[in-house]
Amino acid sequence: MATNILQQVITYNESGLALLLNSFAFLSTSNMKFQRFNDDIPKNLGDTVSFDLPPRFTTTASLVVTFQSAVQRVQQLTVDKQASTAYEFTAQQFIFNVRDYMQVFGKSAIAELGTQVESDVASLAETNTFRFYGDGTTPISTYLQLANALAFFRNFGSAKENTKGYLSDLTFPSIINSGLNQFALDRNNKEAMSWEIGRFSNCEWFQSNLLKTHTAGTEGNAGTVLTVASVVTDANGGVIQITFSGTTSASDLNSVKAYDKFQFNDGVSGFPNVRFLTFIGHLPSQSPVQFRATANAASTAGSQVTVNIYPALQAASGQSQNITSPIVPGMQVSVLPTHRCGLIMSGNPLFLAMPKLPEEVPYPTSVAQDPDSGASIRQYYGSLFGQNQRGMVHDIIWGRTLVDEYAMMVALPL
Repeated sequence: MATNILQQVITYNESGLALLLNSFAFLSTSNMKFQRFNDDIPKNLGDTVSFDLPPRFTTTASLVVTFQSAVQRVQQLTVDKQASTAYEFTAQQFIFNVRDYMQVFGKSAIAELGTQVESDVASLAETNTFRFYGDGTTPISTYLQLANALAFFRNFGSAKENTKGYLSDLTFPSIINSGLNQFALDRNNKEAMSWEIGRFSNCEWFQSNLLKTHTAGTEGNAGTVLTVASVVTDANGGVIQITFSGTTSASDLNSVKAYDKFQFNDGVSGFPNVRFLTFIGHLPSQSPVQFRATANAASTAGSQVTVNIYPALQAASGQSQNITSPIVPGMQVSVLPTHRCGLIMSGNPLFLAMPKLPEEVPYPTSVAQDPDSGASIRQYYGSLFGQNQRGMVHDIIWGRTLVDEYAMMVALPL
């Protein structure tokens, strides 16, 4: 049995102290459109809902048509996360100490659960992005950097509405200070009174103290420039695996970590500067080609490392074409070092589902459900027969996903 630390009744007084809350920027702005998935039918871990992504096509410069396949693109959201907060009392403790205090215990327990969901949703900035802005070492401290980040985000192609940005709460003061140093009275008065970025360049900016820290592999932290040695392609000619030479160390198990972010370098002698094509229209953009590692990779005794990548980098024409030049041996890439993962997205591509859990028979159970979003939390309690032990449990299940092409990571220094 857990050891409870409760105050004697004659010396105990409620202080009225507020909870030390974390920022819940991601929870409050997630797309929770799956009310039918979160309906009155209880769900289990592993349940999945699919949603459609816009189809992609190509265009020919001719009135003589060439028919192409109509491919329905979908993405899945699976309820694969679970969390619970539980605590227990003896009968005496419950009667004399906490019976009238249960609301306060419950409020703290739910805040703890909310923090677990928030940090998990925030981690999608690491796992579900392949584009990024920033080098992971230079602080994001000016409005100019925010404008540049949004310009790169939109240059690739982006939804025009509901653009949101998420930065570390510790980046906000420097950005605001940079704006206050500019001669813009009306805007500066507003900033000075709120000390918030708010809406800038048609983007709503939010702050979080729960951004995910990505721990990079050896190549990223050493600043190694890697050289393409060979590639493996899929059925459409898209590069899905690259072997690089020139690793920092031979036989290094930590050479590359899953979700490391890479960018092709410009100015490599004998090779063109490779660029992304716009997502719609397949026309050359000004955005450098970036990608993420999908799994850990160790270097070989010959100082090479083979990295599985996303997205597939395809130069051949077709619906999935996304780069201006083929990836060939001799091209070079750089890798981000360890960093904190901010996010820019548009079009509400961050989905969150928190379905209703079934009653925990035979224990008294209550399920609170938000009527608009369907988000729910379960509470149940019971006792062990003959053990003088009463337990209270708050628990939830949830699933979340982020559509990669609608999002871009902002690499913030630690």
